[in-house]
Amino acid sequence: MSSKTTRSNVAAAFRTGLLMAFLMGLFVVIGALIGGPRTALTFLIIGAVMNLGAYWFSDKIALKMARARPLGEDEAPGLHRMVADLAAKADLPKPSLHIIEEKQPNAFATGRGPKNSAVAVTAGIVELLPEDQLRGVIAHELAHIRNRDILIQSVAATIGGAITYLGYMLLWFGGDDESPLGLFGALALTLLAPIAASLIQLAISRQREYSADATGAEICGKPEALAGALENLDRAAQAIPMKVNESAEPMYIVKPFRSGAMSHLFSTHPPTEERVRRLRELAAA
Repeated sequence: MSSKTTRSNVAAAFRTGLLMAFLMGLFVVIGALIGGPRTALTFLIIGAVMNLGAYWFSDKIALKMARARPLGEDEAPGLHRMVADLAAKADLPKPSLHIIEEKQPNAFATGRGPKNSAVAVTAGIVELLPEDQLRGVIAHELAHIRNRDILIQSVAATIGGAITYLGYMLLWFGGDDESPLGLFGALALTLLAPIAASLIQLAISRQREYSADATGAEICGKPEALAGALENLDRAAQAIPMKVNESAEPMYIVKPFRSGAMSHLFSTHPPTEERVRRLRELAAA
């Protein structure tokens, strides 16, 4: 990996770490504001349990939500060879390979670590992309595995979802009588905490996509191929929307459904144009 890409990835990991710490801290602070130190400790324990669950079961949950099935080597020997070759270049064990019977071209990786990882591709991506672009996509997903992005995003989604749910609970049932918040403070917390959690999740997701693009380009050796793949996938996603669970959306390499005019402000994915621009800068370097 080039020194420029390494520095970029280290900086992205540092920013992600800060965001993760802030997200967990927000969860604990909410507990303290609602019911004092005891509630804060309770929330800290709950957060740790949820993170442990996300760590162990994120791959199974993700594959089930996507209705992905294992893809045998006899069904797609060429694709299996491609994944094995790129995994070797990335210094990773070969992940299990799964197929999603959807026409939209898309892909994602999941798993708590390199030894428990999986790559899922849609039927549409195998049909649409030429081999060099498909290699770029697989390399991007392997980069997520190498960078442990799936674990990071799973934990962020778990804590963010808990904060959002807590906001709804406060809205309907109110806080503890001993809470220092008061009526207006509780209302502000109810409204602002889920928004803050969502914005942090978005920032984490975008950082990890940029990092995976850069690392994926290094793995496949062709930044232009990944850039072209992203352009093709983005156009296809607009033409062939795919219905997915909202919590699973950040996993996919491109947003799997049509975006509105202002949706880029609250998107889990960076703008495709910016991702392509950065990759072409790498290709020209």
